[in-house]
Amino acid sequence: MYGRMPRREFLQGLGAAGAATAVALPSIPGYAFVDPPMKSSFRIAVINDEIGQDFGHVCEIASKEFGMEWIELRGMWNKNLLKLDAKEVEEARRILEKNKLRVTDIASPLFKMDWPVAPKSKYSPKRDQFNADFTFEQQDEVLERSIELAKAFQTDRVRCFDFWRLDDQAPYRAAMNEKLRSAAEKAAKKDVILVLENEPACNTATGAEAAKVLAAVTSSNLMLNWDPGNAAEHDEKPYPDGYDLLPKNRIGHCHCKDAVKKPDGKGYSWAAMGQGIIDWVGQFKALKRDGYHLAVSLETHWRGAGTPEESTRQSWAGMKKALQEGGAV
Repeated sequence: MYGRMPRREFLQGLGAAGAATAVALPSIPGYAFVDPPMKSSFRIAVINDEIGQDFGHVCEIASKEFGMEWIELRGMWNKNLLKLDAKEVEEARRILEKNKLRVTDIASPLFKMDWPVAPKSKYSPKRDQFNADFTFEQQDEVLERSIELAKAFQTDRVRCFDFWRLDDQAPYRAAMNEKLRSAAEKAAKKDVILVLENEPACNTATGAEAAKVLAAVTSSNLMLNWDPGNAAEHDEKPYPDGYDLLPKNRIGHCHCKDAVKKPDGKGYSWAAMGQGIIDWVGQFKALKRDGYHLAVSLETHWRGAGTPEESTRQSWAGMKKALQEGGAV
C-alpha cells in the first residue's frame, strides 16, 4: 500500500506536461499495416498494458498489426500512468504521434478504494492494484493528476470507480453519490468527463446498479464505462438484460472482454473475445443502433495464450469478428 505522497512530489512535472502544446498527429510515409485501419463509427481501441509494458512495442502492435487508431492508457514501463514524470509523459506522446494513435481516455484508479467510514470491504486488495493504491485523502490529487494527464494526452475522459464493494451499501449510498457528483463537477470545470466503470469488486458492478447511480447522480459529466464482462461476474446477463436498463445517452465508454462459467458452476473465468457467454455481436449491433460512437476498448484479462501479448492478439481476433458480424466495421 502506498503511503501518502507529498503533494509537490505527487504532482511533480505536471506543469510541463499539462502546458505542452497540442500537436497534430502526422502522417507517416510508407506506413504499412498487417490489418488495414479499422473504419468504424466506434473508436476501436485496446488498453495498452493488456499487451505489455514496453509502450513503443505496444503502440506498434495496436496501430500496425491491429489497425487501430485509438488506445486507452493505464500503465507503462512498469508504472501506473499517474506516476509518470514529465519526461516519460513527453516520450509517451512522441510514441503515440509516431504511431498515429489517439487516446480514448485515462484509465485512472480514482475511487478504487474503501469508503472511509464503512466496514473494510472483503474486496479491499491485499496488494497493489496496477501500482495504483492511494488513500482516501489522496483522491482529490488523483483526480487532479488524472485531469492533467487527460489534457496532456488530448482526451476528455477519465475513468473512475465506485469504491470497494460493501455487503450493505445502503447506509453510505447517498454520501458516495455526493462524492461522485462533486468529482464530476470538478472535472466539468476542466471540460473533462468521468466515466464510471461497473466493476465486480466495487459497489457499482452491474447494469442494474449502474442505472441506479446514474439516476441519482444526474451530472452530464458523469457517464458510464459499460463493461459487460464485469456485469457477467455478478450473474447479470449483460446483453440484453443489463444493457436495456441503461440510459443510452450516459454511456461514455465501453470495455470489451469475455467470460465463461467455471466448471463447478461457481463463479466465472475470463475468456478470449468470442469464446465466452457474452453476446458481443448483439451488443455491438445495439450500440450502433442506439447511436453510440465512442470507444469500444479491448481489455483482454484472459491469459490463456500464455503471454499478455499473444492472449490479446487472439482476443482481438474474436473482437474483430464480432465487430464485423455486428456491422460495426
